[in-house]
Amino acid sequence: MENEPKLVTGAMVTFSIAVVALVLIPYFQIRDVPAPEGLKPYTSAELRGREVYIANGCVYCHTQQPRDPSFGPDAKRGWGRAAVAGDYVYDRPHLLGSMRTGPDLFNIGVRQPSADWQLGHLFQPRGYVKESTMPSFPFLFEVKDKADKDEVVVHLPPDVQPQGKVVVAKPEVLDLVKYLQALKRNYPVLPPEPK
Repeated sequence: MENEPKLVTGAMVTFSIAVVALVLIPYFQIRDVPAPEGLKPYTSAELRGREVYIANGCVYCHTQQPRDPSFGPDAKRGWGRAAVAGDYVYDRPHLLGSMRTGPDLFNIGVRQPSADWQLGHLFQPRGYVKESTMPSFPFLFEVKDKADKDEVVVHLPPDVQPQGKVVVAKPEVLDLVKYLQALKRNYPVLPPEPK
C-alpha cells in the first residue's frame, strides 16, 4: 500500500485547488460590492416571510437568479434582467436555488405585485395556473364561516372558493407575501467602477 500517501496527497491538493478557485477567489472578488441604489434592506415582516419561504422549501423549486441572455431565455420569459452580485447584499443566506421546477422569483414583486394574487396562488396554485406543479399551502390559511374584522380574507376564483366559507390568511402567509412583493429588482444596475 505504498500509493496511499500519494492518493491522500493528490486528493488534498485537488480539494485545496477547488476551494481556492470556487470559494476564496470569488469571495475576495465580491466581498465589498455595495448595494445598488434602488435596493432596500428587508423589513422585519419581510424577513419573517423569508423564514417562511425557507421553512416551506420554496428554494427547492424556485431560483432567484435570472441568467444573462447569452446563457438562457430568462429575459424573454419576463423574469427580469440578469442578476448581479449587489442584488444579494441583504440576503443571508443567499437563496439562489438550483432547480427551476417553478419560475424564477428574482423579480416576482414586479411581475405579480398583487397581494390577492399571491395569497390565492399560495392557497391553490392550480386555480391561477392550470398546469402548475406547485403544492398548495392550506395550513397557512384558515377556512371559516365568517372572518373577524381584523382578518385578511383571501379573494379566490369561484371554482377554488370553498362553498359558504371564507378563507383567511394567517400572519405567516401575510409575511411570506410581503417578502415575495419585496423581490423587486427593477432598478438600473451599472457596472462597478474599475479600481
